[in-house]
Amino acid sequence: MRAPGASQEQVGSLARWEQIAIEAVGDAIEFWGFKRNQGRVWALLYLRDEGLTAAQIQRLLDLSKGGVSMLIRDLERWRVIRREPALDDPSSRYRAETELIRMVTRVVEQREGELVSRIRNEISEARRLAAESGDVSRPRMARLDKMSLLADHTERALRLFVRTARLDVGGMFEVFREGSRALRRKH
Repeated sequence: MRAPGASQEQVGSLARWEQIAIEAVGDAIEFWGFKRNQGRVWALLYLRDEGLTAAQIQRLLDLSKGGVSMLIRDLERWRVIRREPALDDPSSRYRAETELIRMVTRVVEQREGELVSRIRNEISEARRLAAESGDVSRPRMARLDKMSLLADHTERALRLFVRTARLDVGGMFEVFREGSRALRRKH
């Protein structure tokens, strides 16, 4: 039984508003291709604005010990949470990154940056192989060139976003516009 006037935070459970916010962030994170519980852990730490131990995270979000350990490892790698040793407690405490733009740019740089770079390299290799084969028609080579150009513009836009937190997709749209013009000229 809760003492009169005690808040839900004092007894170590989630308030209804926290549950709703944490689940909403989990849903958004899952939509973007991450693990739902990564978003839930980050949201809990962000809303609490205090260091929590892995055991507290486990209890509050009803997660397994191993699951929390893996989630924390991922979130630390992306630097969206940080470990803080406690002076009076052998358990580390975790805090959320609160600078949202910094957090998003780090994750984009690490996750999407690697993907975009790999795709650009693979398209470049495909273009090289097609050119070496000598039997690929000009229209097909032109399409590969456009794919390569789009990959280059995407990588540049991503790098610019990471440096400035602004996304310039003008070059990518130009590739699409040129494709539309070519189709209109053909018909």
